[in-house]
Amino acid sequence: MFRLDPGEGRIRTARSFRAWEGGGEYNVVRGLRRCFGLNTGIITAFADNEVGMLMENFILQGGVDTSLIKWMKTDGIGRICRNGINFTERGYGIRGAVGCSDRANTAISKATPEDFDFDYIFGELGVRWLHTGGIYAALSEQSCETVLAAIKTAKKYGTIVSYDLNYRPSMWSAIGGKEKAQEVNKEIAKYVDVMIGNEEDFTACLGFKIEGNDENLKELNLDGYKKMINEAAKTYPNFKAVATTLREVKTATVNDWSAICWADGEIYKAKDYDELSRKAASIIASQVLMKPECVLGLATGSTPIGTYKQLIEWYNKGDLDFSGVKSVNLDEYRGLTRDNDQSYYYFMHEHLFNHVNIKEEN
Repeated sequence: MFRLDPGEGRIRTARSFRAWEGGGEYNVVRGLRRCFGLNTGIITAFADNEVGMLMENFILQGGVDTSLIKWMKTDGIGRICRNGINFTERGYGIRGAVGCSDRANTAISKATPEDFDFDYIFGELGVRWLHTGGIYAALSEQSCETVLAAIKTAKKYGTIVSYDLNYRPSMWSAIGGKEKAQEVNKEIAKYVDVMIGNEEDFTACLGFKIEGNDENLKELNLDGYKKMINEAAKTYPNFKAVATTLREVKTATVNDWSAICWADGEIYKAKDYDELSRKAASIIASQVLMKPECVLGLATGSTPIGTYKQLIEWYNKGDLDFSGVKSVNLDEYRGLTRDNDQSYYYFMHEHLFNHVNIKEEN
């Protein structure tokens, strides 16, 4: 989609926006290209106009192949088809982020299996992995048929298929709601190797229940999730792996992230923020213990707060001595006094220096 970002402002009052490209499937292939150097392409459809060409230009900048894009004729006002637009506003503090999509009647929602040569893509080109998801499936009755055709053809040629359930009630509401979502996703699930989804996704899209979860699904019951995944794997023996991200929202800009993955009957959980903080603190502590008069470069911001808490805990236990340590921090903001809570000086004293025996002159 064509994504518009009001920067520090709000959508409803913005006079200017920054333009980006984005989308559930596209974000994955761009990340694989830019972060891991893999060759990726995108199967989609754009209305053949200036906005479509701009989106193609953005995609090319991301290093993603655009040769499989279907260009569809359109009139001057989007009655035949159009390109999707998404407004994305970041959150602050207790005010959450806001998304506003304008994507009905888009070219990709109208695209049929005949608009793409899936036998060529998966047979002759030999694409190794297809990733798609429930957001695309929910765009229209037609997209339900097209995504299933793509997945079936991919499996015919031995391509690995991953699918992100990503249930959005508002998107399915116009084409049959939860009942339609389950009808479509249960059929798709028969051909998926790697299924991605949280507890709500599995409940809404595939009809599985998690024992011990509250009805609002605010917290994940890991044991119940494991039982549910094992049940899903019995229903769909084609599943090789099931994964989901775990997020604890503290504020709009401070989130704890982790992830879990099911494979071969076992659940594997990624390291979380607390474990990361302990690891970072242990590296700093080792340096202090080996060289008591060392110089530490210390960062500000929300990320290292957990690390500083761990260092304070070890200091209070008598395990660390900061009396010989010197510190170097980032340059101070010009014009801010030391007692300003936005200054680096204030931050470091608040979160570390006031709680350990580092000397003021250091």
